[in-house]
Amino acid sequence: MPLRPPLSLRGRALGYLARREHSRAELLAKLRRHAGPDEDIDVLLDDFVARGWLSEKRLVEQVVNHSRRFGAARVLNDLRRRGVDPTLVGEAVQPLRQGELAIAREVWRRKFGLVPVDANDRMRQIRFLRNRGFSGATIAQVLKDRSIDEEPEDSLD
Repeated sequence: MPLRPPLSLRGRALGYLARREHSRAELLAKLRRHAGPDEDIDVLLDDFVARGWLSEKRLVEQVVNHSRRFGAARVLNDLRRRGVDPTLVGEAVQPLRQGELAIAREVWRRKFGLVPVDANDRMRQIRFLRNRGFSGATIAQVLKDRSIDEEPEDSLD
């Protein structure tokens, strides 16, 4: 069986991007492992950005849109860990915070569905929601609502 020639950096980068969106920092780290001393990864990544193949804005949109099981803190931490530009991370905060209560209620309903019966059960539910990245205020609101199936009334009257 004939051996395949090794992939070029460009081929590897395109393969990574074909699988999922990456931040520039992620792609740079992955490509460094395969780069030779005479290969300039930054020039390659600049070309990808210019062509629209590498977009951190698109990555942020994808992560935010697919974060229907996690709270804002966890999603923002994931974006920071991936090396996304802090300006883009800051822009993602508002949309994440707006829908956090509804997402937390749905996650809580699927996992538990019943108001905690004792302190141990309450702490278990709090830990579960906290590990999913929901804020303390959101967790308190979810556990405070006795009628989880109904939307709470606005207290701005």
